Amino acid sequence: MSKPYFPMFVDLSDQKVIVVGAGTIAKRRIRTLIEFTDHLTVIAPEVNKELLDLEKAGRLSILRKKYEREDIYDAAVVIAATNDTKTNNDIYSACKCLGIRVNVCSDKNKCDFYFPGIARKDHVVVGVTASGKDHKLARTVVERIREIL
Repeated sequence: MSKPYFPMFVDLSDQKVIVVGAGTIAKRRIRTLIEFTDHLTVIAPEVNKELLDLEKAGRLSILRKKYEREDIYDAAVVIAATNDTKTNNDIYSACKCLGIRVNVCSDKNKCDFYFPGIARKDHVVVGVTASGKDHKLARTVVERIREIL
């Protein structure tokens, strides 16, 4: 039987976080991460209005281009959220060589960390995971915690 995941809280406020991709999953990750870092960069050839508005508000930076390895060299955390397996695999390999924490959204075996369900009020942050076993239960628990907060 596998052990549950260990919850670890990391200060990302002054660390560079990069999300490669701007699709549905990428935007979910961006919405979460934007609350925890002042140095969020999105790399994608095209982005939608929501991300453009966040850029205009100074909440993130956008590199309107295709990913290149040099883009991630100074990152602390990288999210690979493209729809291209080859690109995601290259991001994973580069991050592992450079010692950068990485999460490949399409492959849980290529993740140094996982995104929990988050309930937050002011400085209280609660992360919930069912260790990949029961997403519905985790979501229900997060909703209950939000009600409590």
